[in-house]
Amino acid sequence: MELEANQVPHEIIYVDEDGFNLAKRRRRGRNIIGQRATVTVPGQRGANITMCAAISNNGALLHKCQIGPYNTDRLLLFLEDLHERLVPEVERGQVGDHLPIYVITWDNVAFHHSRAVTAWFDAHPRMMSHFLAPYSPFLNPIEEFFSAWRWKVFDHRPHDQMSLLDAMDAACQDITAEHCQGWIRHAKRFFPRCLAREDIRCDVDENMWPNAEDRAE
Repeated sequence: MELEANQVPHEIIYVDEDGFNLAKRRRRGRNIIGQRATVTVPGQRGANITMCAAISNNGALLHKCQIGPYNTDRLLLFLEDLHERLVPEVERGQVGDHLPIYVITWDNVAFHHSRAVTAWFDAHPRMMSHFLAPYSPFLNPIEEFFSAWRWKVFDHRPHDQMSLLDAMDAACQDITAEHCQGWIRHAKRFFPRCLAREDIRCDVDENMWPNAEDRAE
């Protein structure tokens, strides 16, 4: 909001990581009445594969898959690739009010706060890091991206590690800029309520604890 008030050219980039493996499948399905819906799945779950992704109003900007969890070193490589994609080569190293700032908006996971990541942002003045408040995934539209992406991976029915990697990549291609714009608009609806310090209850809490006193505890 300060960037918009100062009319500073900027673009907000939403970043997060999510994992997948071969054992993940749809939990519900349809079949003839009275018969159980079944699906053939691999006998082994395989290694966990983590994908880091970045979205904006322009759609899915970048996604990179890695076997195992993301860490500081892998995140720095992702940020370098994202920087190269966002900032034209002729503008790298330049600063000025006429050049756009790219605001990386993400959660408070520990390695996002590491010294190496902080130093990387110091060395790239056109890139800004902005952390969301704790326990506020509804403020990051990339959560909706990963939810839709997960179902699209299911549709590709991966059966081994290579087909899973292909499915994860193909699922990102299926998500359009219009999808991302809708998720961003939805997340922004919560901004005024958060600034007003309203008590925002998620549907899960209300379903699990319908008594307001229980939720307060």
